[in-house]
Amino acid sequence: MSKFDEKVALYKKFMDDRDLRSNTDLLAAVTKGLGPSIYKADAETVSGSDAKELATVKNNFLIKKLGLTDSKELDEGIEEVMERIGKSERKKYRAVVYYMLMKKFDKEAVYGF
Repeated sequence: MSKFDEKVALYKKFMDDRDLRSNTDLLAAVTKGLGPSIYKADAETVSGSDAKELATVKNNFLIKKLGLTDSKELDEGIEEVMERIGKSERKKYRAVVYYMLMKKFDKEAVYGF
């Protein structure tokens, strides 16, 4: 199993353990879009309590990658995903957060699905 496949399996297990439904192929596509950041401990996760980090998620992923327009709904979507994963969960994997946001805003087409 490649390092990439190991990461996708880790994220899939993380989601399964929390009863978060996912499509493995789509999760792999989101993970691939993150590039080498998935191999860096700090970049691999999202801090749900860091406003600067959440602004980066909104601006770089939701607006730039998914093509959404800045609005209150984006902030609410991020908050909803953080709640769903669990506020107390220390490892909020970026691939999982991005996957859940992509599903929330029905943007599977960005990844060819």
